[in-house]
Amino acid sequence: MNRRHFLAASAGLPAAGCYQLGKMLGKRPPNVVFILTDDQRWDCLGVAGHPFLKTPNLDRLANEGARFANAFVTTSICSPSRASFLSGLYAHQHGVQNNFTDFPSGLPSWPVHLKRAGYDTAYIGKWHMGELDDSVRPGFDHWISHRGQGQYWDTEFNINGNRQTVKGYYTHTVTNMALDWLKNRGSKPFALCLGHKAPHGKWIPEPKYEHAFDNVEIKRPPTAGLTGPDMPSFVNERINTWHGINGNLYGHKNFEEFVRNYHATILSVDDSVGAIYNALQQSGELDNTLIVFAGDNGFLLGEHASIDKRTMWEESIRIPLIMRHPRFIPKPIVLNELVLNQDVAPTILDLCDAEPIPTAPSASCRRLLAGEVDPGWRKSFYYSYNYESEFPYTPNVRGIRTEQWKYIHYPNGDESPDRYLAELYDLRNDPLEQKNLINEPGASEKATELKYDLRNLQEKLGTWPDTMPLNPQLKMELPEESIR
Repeated sequence: MNRRHFLAASAGLPAAGCYQLGKMLGKRPPNVVFILTDDQRWDCLGVAGHPFLKTPNLDRLANEGARFANAFVTTSICSPSRASFLSGLYAHQHGVQNNFTDFPSGLPSWPVHLKRAGYDTAYIGKWHMGELDDSVRPGFDHWISHRGQGQYWDTEFNINGNRQTVKGYYTHTVTNMALDWLKNRGSKPFALCLGHKAPHGKWIPEPKYEHAFDNVEIKRPPTAGLTGPDMPSFVNERINTWHGINGNLYGHKNFEEFVRNYHATILSVDDSVGAIYNALQQSGELDNTLIVFAGDNGFLLGEHASIDKRTMWEESIRIPLIMRHPRFIPKPIVLNELVLNQDVAPTILDLCDAEPIPTAPSASCRRLLAGEVDPGWRKSFYYSYNYESEFPYTPNVRGIRTEQWKYIHYPNGDESPDRYLAELYDLRNDPLEQKNLINEPGASEKATELKYDLRNLQEKLGTWPDTMPLNPQLKMELPEESIR
């Protein structure tokens, strides 16, 4: 096809897009399989050096593709993060700033763009945006999801508009649904989103893994006792709540069981990844499928005497992120650049040669995946979290993280600095964030620099002046039955 014919043909393809154009050019667009876990920390991978968790199937993806060693979310709770994965936007831009707001129906997303480009699209598993609504969402030809959290056993699913309770363990149930869809799909390129419940609490391992780590010694993390005058006082105040290390630990008998069961649920996720990989291999689609594996946010397992996410400490904001496609990732690579959850959408659309989302401030990782240096890649990023009255153990958070430094600010606490003491960490020399340098005379210049950098980021992103609600007095009762 010469240039004149190419332009004439492509001009007439506004809807079928890359699929029809790819057929004319003899080039098959890549399929996409996006696998998302819930509350999985960045270090919960064997390949990341975990001391006892073995994840051979995830390790295989990483060893055949790209592992992002410094991947982060910009708001560390489930719904806002999921919306950022889909849209490439920050929470203040897409509007999903809590766990009860649905993804706006008219907002662009990478599944919508791929559907317009001629892809078959499916969503199977946990959606978790719009708490009480399990209806079919825009952008998906095939829909299987449920209200809220779902259950580890016997969840009621909405299957393309028909509700039914499906017996079995959640991880394997949604995996089998995904395998069925892959087996019975048509000839068009496909995009599958598979949303796992694990390792969200209260975690319940499947029977074959419930004693997997009984013989592993579990110790409290080094920062479990860091609650003194150098830390914001809200950290001390919530120790005995369900967001603290001495709270009810989601109903587990003790801290050791709490940690063991969390990790045990990930073993089933790894099995799921292996099943999807093998199915793609058997169908001949493996090497033409972009596989993306990620967690929607991290999770504190006692660090800083805390449980849950929401805060800006590393265990809360840092996530696993792996991509595999031999055409775009010619050799295995570990990337150390600061990559965000909202970079996933532009990356997928770029690799699929689909229409980009014009409003997204995020970036495609295409050059990084190819092993190229991208001199314009970000050196810092903005983090935000807005106080939720339903979960009153974490105040408003704003912060900036660079390749070496982190500055955390708690807005509305300026009048009572002891309660909302800012935090400053030198991550290169203190990766566990054990020493808050905010009151150290030798760090005052760096603190001032990062304060200005944070303000500049907020102005650039349109979040200044800040208009978040004031923090009321934090409530310190034990949890409601539902955990989010």
